[in-house]
Amino acid sequence: MTENTDKSVLERLASLPTAIHPTASPTGDEVAFYYDVTGRNELHVLDVETGTIEQWSDGEVPRNARWPVVWGADGDRVFFHLDDDGDEQNDIYAIDRSGTAEPVVEMDGQVTLSDVGSDGETLLVGSSRDGQMNLYRHDLSTDETTKLTNYDRAVWGATLSPDCDRVAYGTNESDDDTNFDVYVADIDGSNSRNLDIGETGAEAMPVDWGPEGDRLLVSDNTPDLNRCGVYDLATDEVTWFGAGDYEEAPIAFVDDGTKLLATRMRRAATVPVVYDIESGTATEFDLPEGVSAFGRTSDHCLSDNRVLVTHTTPTTRKELLAYDLETNATETLLEADHGDFSTDDFADAEYFRFESDGVPETPAKAVEHDPYDELEIGALFYDSGERPSPLIVNPHGGPRSQDSKSFDLYTQFLVQCGFSVLQVNYRGSTGRGREFVEELYDDWGGAEQGDVATAVEHVLETHDWIDEDRVVVFGGSYGGYSAYWQAVQYPDLYAASIAWIGLTDLREMYETTMPHFQTELMDVNIGSPDENPGLYTERSPITHVENVDAPMFMVHGVNDRRVPVSQARLFRDALDDHGYEEGVDYEYEELGAEGHASSDIDQKIRMFELLADFLDRRIETTTAAADD
Repeated sequence: MTENTDKSVLERLASLPTAIHPTASPTGDEVAFYYDVTGRNELHVLDVETGTIEQWSDGEVPRNARWPVVWGADGDRVFFHLDDDGDEQNDIYAIDRSGTAEPVVEMDGQVTLSDVGSDGETLLVGSSRDGQMNLYRHDLSTDETTKLTNYDRAVWGATLSPDCDRVAYGTNESDDDTNFDVYVADIDGSNSRNLDIGETGAEAMPVDWGPEGDRLLVSDNTPDLNRCGVYDLATDEVTWFGAGDYEEAPIAFVDDGTKLLATRMRRAATVPVVYDIESGTATEFDLPEGVSAFGRTSDHCLSDNRVLVTHTTPTTRKELLAYDLETNATETLLEADHGDFSTDDFADAEYFRFESDGVPETPAKAVEHDPYDELEIGALFYDSGERPSPLIVNPHGGPRSQDSKSFDLYTQFLVQCGFSVLQVNYRGSTGRGREFVEELYDDWGGAEQGDVATAVEHVLETHDWIDEDRVVVFGGSYGGYSAYWQAVQYPDLYAASIAWIGLTDLREMYETTMPHFQTELMDVNIGSPDENPGLYTERSPITHVENVDAPMFMVHGVNDRRVPVSQARLFRDALDDHGYEEGVDYEYEELGAEGHASSDIDQKIRMFELLADFLDRRIETTTAAADD
């Protein structure tokens, strides 16, 4: 297949070049980003004025572009995260303009770069070297790494003050697992103090320092919907912004600290907004409805009072823009690349809401539930155009996440295969406030899974051209847990299930995942196995393996450290023990040299091929990929 036109649909889709993690240089005249236009992920740098793009790396950076890149203070090199085969046990490396890469911070466990000091000497890194994710300072001039914090709970969101003499970060010292507080400490970790923002049980986080180091941009969800605030370190007072109508996330101070940048979530769309700090006036960016995103704090600032923003819609891939905060003018720095596809080839997303009490009409085969509170649940529906059309319900991961009005490669691939796609922002999803998130606490495998099944029933009722005998559930990570759970809880709904990097045995997951996932995911959501032993057993799909009643496909990366491959192996062994036959009742695939999913083109092609083959054989639909 030497010509692009000869490639199958799945290869052509997976090979569309993608720019990831754009970050502006300290002077704002260059943008570094990962880009796989050559077929492999490499570090590229764009000159904002000329539009020229230069490739810095040649195989030195990771194939999987999961983690962001950060400029050094001098603007002559870029820091990046490097692991072994996607296992997320990162070290920090740097690469310069000549393409020379070298290790900078190497420690056991996972290492993540939190901030780079303007002094050219200070790096803040998080590391699980000693077990829990804590904060470290690395001195570039001496090559020494010093541990700054020693908390039992993970430390997140660390950011350096402008003069690098203080650090702000978030962690939890309370007895309430759902709590998160903002701390400020000296650069050596001493004199730490809790700023006591918001109520206990709510989550507050630091985001950015004011240019004079006298203010902090913070977030807090005490009133339910997340809000943006400016904390005055001299008076210990917070000024809050917004009317509280939307979930908002602060991004950074801009325009010499006179404004703050934020994002606003509305009906599965993400809208950029800038607040005038003195007046409190908010102005939304003039962009089409979709999903806009920014880089890390100050790493989005360009010259001439412009900011770096990415934008995408369900039918248009990500483009890189320079947005003028004064004139609302937009300049495209890197166009969305659709290859030989047209935007008309992609299915648009229909956003709708439906009522759910967490108990669908479909009988529950694993755990019976009384009706929960009836809530309005949001969902996205993609029409394949096929009549009749098979359906794939695709629950998102997280679970603290949401499906949104952005271009999703897997969704469009499934549409090309002839499947309509349903994505459900079940209770526990983001974008609807703290109370909606907490609906999932102590109830994994409960009402949120009922919401997913109820969404399927709703679509079958309102779209009579959906073939109820060809409904498939497919998800990854927590979406993989959902795929397993839907298969054992509501088997009557599905003709097949595909569980990718999913959870099957919650107790085993708790014992084998990374420490910060243990405390910040498992403890927060469902407590520990000692606290809730019955819940851990009852809501583990492996407990109900005998309910599987349709072909199941299990896919898992062997180097996954978030959801270890043992989760899939245990479920496979349980199927065998219950008399299921591999190749007949279920199929199983372990992906070598891969961890918790991958952005690498070759690995995406491999996953697409596996999905297309399974669906074509098991659901009796002729995929576009096979026909091409």
